[in-house]
Amino acid sequence: MQLIIADKRYSSWSLRGWLAVRLAAVPCEEVMVRLFQPGTRARILQYSPAGKVPVLVTEHGTIADSLAIAEYLADHHPGLWPRDVAARAQARSACEQMHSGFMALRQAMPFDLRRDQALEPMPADVQADIERMLALWGECRALKTSDGPWLFGQLSLADAYFAPVAVRLRTYQVALPPEAAAYVETIYQWPAFQAWRQAGLEEV
Repeated sequence: MQLIIADKRYSSWSLRGWLAVRLAAVPCEEVMVRLFQPGTRARILQYSPAGKVPVLVTEHGTIADSLAIAEYLADHHPGLWPRDVAARAQARSACEQMHSGFMALRQAMPFDLRRDQALEPMPADVQADIERMLALWGECRALKTSDGPWLFGQLSLADAYFAPVAVRLRTYQVALPPEAAAYVETIYQWPAFQAWRQAGLEEV
């Protein structure tokens, strides 16, 4: 397989796909397309007719979109979603809500691993998105099937999907209640995320 991604410093969607592949523990070649270069779009189009990354090239065809990549990997590697039926349904629901919503948060707080500055003043719609995000995490934790520190107790694709949110909350210095702050720290202590973050911080 090949996973086509963009800069680790900036590409939140690539991070989701990359963490999903790591969670599945499958051999996969990583191909990076650098952003903000004269040939960036043309190079992405070589792999993705939609002009977006990540893209997973598999024996079953090219899988575009981070959520589709997660579902493809889960089909072939059981256990990536929570095993409990209710928890699994909520995990998928939460990821889809992130996938299609929270536009104010995403637009006002671009993903950048090197950022370390609060967003001031905080727009009302962004604050509303943050509060909804924290409530969504609470809904996930209510269905935990173990005492682990992840959204559903055990590490799952849901955590891969919300890792970029954890980055935004930390790099924009958002004050968080204790449970949410602990979850952000859990993401930052995840070895796979640490590897991505270190590589992103070292990008020129």
